[in-house]
Amino acid sequence: MPISIHSEHRLGDMLARYVYPSDEPGALGLVLLPASHLEDVVQPREHLAEPYVLNLPKAFLPIRAWAVDRLVHVFVNGDPRPCAFAQGRTMRDTKATLDLKLRSQSVEQIGDTKCIRTELADPRGLVAVHELLHTEGARMLRVRTSVRNEGAAPLTLELLTSFSLGGITPFAADDAPGRLWIHRFRSNWSNEGRPVVERVEDLQLEPSWTAHGVRCERFGAVGSLPVSGWFPEVAVEDRAAGVTWAAQLVVPGSWQIELYRRHDHLAVSGGGADHEFGHWQKNLLPSQSHEASEAWLTVAAAQPESTLLRLHDGYRGLPVPAPEQDLPVIFNEWCSSWGSPTHENLLALADRLKGSGVKYLVIDDGWAERPEGAFMQSNGDWAVSRTAFPHGLRATAEAIRDRGLVPGIWFEFEVCNPGSRAWNETSHQLHRDGRVLEVGNRRFWDFRDPWVHEYLTEKVIGLLRDNHFGYLKVDYNDNIGLGCDGADSSGEGLRQHLEGVLRFFDRIRRELPDLVIENCSSGGHRQSAAFIARTSISSFSDAHETPNIPIIAANLIPLVPCALSQVWAVVRKCDALRRLHYSLAATFLGRMCLSGEVHELDSAQWDIVLRAITLHRRSVDLISSGEARRTGEWGPSTNHPTGWQAVVRCLSGECLVVLHAFDAAPATIGPVSLPAGDWRLAEVFAEASDRISLQNGAIHWNDPGDFAGAVVRLVRQTQFDAPTS
Repeated sequence: MPISIHSEHRLGDMLARYVYPSDEPGALGLVLLPASHLEDVVQPREHLAEPYVLNLPKAFLPIRAWAVDRLVHVFVNGDPRPCAFAQGRTMRDTKATLDLKLRSQSVEQIGDTKCIRTELADPRGLVAVHELLHTEGARMLRVRTSVRNEGAAPLTLELLTSFSLGGITPFAADDAPGRLWIHRFRSNWSNEGRPVVERVEDLQLEPSWTAHGVRCERFGAVGSLPVSGWFPEVAVEDRAAGVTWAAQLVVPGSWQIELYRRHDHLAVSGGGADHEFGHWQKNLLPSQSHEASEAWLTVAAAQPESTLLRLHDGYRGLPVPAPEQDLPVIFNEWCSSWGSPTHENLLALADRLKGSGVKYLVIDDGWAERPEGAFMQSNGDWAVSRTAFPHGLRATAEAIRDRGLVPGIWFEFEVCNPGSRAWNETSHQLHRDGRVLEVGNRRFWDFRDPWVHEYLTEKVIGLLRDNHFGYLKVDYNDNIGLGCDGADSSGEGLRQHLEGVLRFFDRIRRELPDLVIENCSSGGHRQSAAFIARTSISSFSDAHETPNIPIIAANLIPLVPCALSQVWAVVRKCDALRRLHYSLAATFLGRMCLSGEVHELDSAQWDIVLRAITLHRRSVDLISSGEARRTGEWGPSTNHPTGWQAVVRCLSGECLVVLHAFDAAPATIGPVSLPAGDWRLAEVFAEASDRISLQNGAIHWNDPGDFAGAVVRLVRQTQFDAPTS
């Protein structure tokens, strides 16, 4: 057998198999398999056997067709750089990687978590520790990778992977032509999470005729916006086997994922951006160590969308503030005042929202002092505007609480702007190449600096506590980029700075444990697990009133748990009833966040909003726990959507169907199929509810018209409620 098994471990419905080449003991790699498909695994072919290879001179033959992808990839400055046309494309498979050999492997049970700990070492004293963790009941695995220098000489790292997964696909003995597909998710401001599905062949990831030239697709993000360009996730689908592998990086900043191939099997690895991609170097003196960002992995005999949802188990068990237990509705006044909140207009909103089912009323940007004549406030000093709030924020917060709502407030505390005194505190700000790092009208606090933590503890935590706020919206509206001074490299400076940012988030949670924190970065630029796991809610996008909101919200379902994904619905006094239904229906794809002129709506408009709130509250369990399936026929443009979309969520004896018709919608939408069962309509939220029907176990929507939205709740016969509309 060309590949030998060192050990294998059953982890839920997955099997982790540690393998090595039979002629090179200790050269360990990791293969993940769905336990249901073990009998389908085949032995790889030993040698390339195509006729054009056999015509080579005998000195070249035989050519091995497979290779074991190593468990950890690392590059040490001074080593020979990878060959086979790898320069500028990858730093994998270097001498340091190939020299790492198995030193020990152990299994430890810690409560309900099993940890498989593998130590690898090379002759000069570089030791890599790879931990694979599985918590009972979880459908995913955590990977923690670290290195330490046990040698006598300093070492400079330029690459360290968080994970590397090889052997894809184990269900084909050859190079699996036509059966491997790559699923990625592009992301831009106000257009987050666009799925991109490509054949391995379209990415030119087919091995060469002699398995020599490196094939690599390296992608990621550089800077302090980890979801700028791409989401830090990938899925690889073997369509012939019906199996999907998925990986996610828990990163606050620069990262990369690599799809790599030289032989028959595809390998996927990822971690912090390396020296070529993100200008990262890390010096390790003797006895020093470094830990990579955590990664989450899974494999399943399932479609990619369902497999990606398994990674959401990584958020289980996180502390949830008491107010968040039932996913309450948020009202953010940003699209009401557009940066000019006042005590008076907030009370007008609060009076309308009282008793509506909305829980949080959030004061957005504009509450602090601004330079004379400036359109927007100047962040950094965080002095309350006495013009807008003559009695201070506490009086406004208490007035909001008197109306049964929880007051919230917006901060962009990582930056400062011109006109503030903080702008001139340059000794506490990030620098690059010896100069203050300035991006547009922003400078950035250096979160490696203890002074910054103490300053912001007073300005942010102190203000929240003293004014009795229960909700904090954390915004962040530009990108540091490559990195900053003060470390071994710009990339390492950025990494250390962002570790400090995460520590400040942790401090807020520690000092104000009941505070609800919203993760916002111009919408969705920080929808990474590093931030999502530290907050209660994540803004899905900065798309406020655009027609693409339902598409963006649905794009995010495999990427961000719906219970944590805040979706905007801005309501205007000029909105027709159809527009209101369209906007409000989209919030059922996540958490409901209202904004706009709610206090100026007429009774018919307000009644629609109240009905949407009531149905959303009734659907909390489905939104937070139900399995989602998306269907429809929509066009290539998100700015100008055409066709239709339906998202079906089911849990136990209930289903929720969220429907949207776009431009050029068909005369009839559907059939939208439901799981087998005797379903009945329990509630319909639509402009014309009589146009929606249940026929032969499927939803049909007749004559929806363009840009219409609807929500249907269904129950099984045994739970039947009389339909309402």
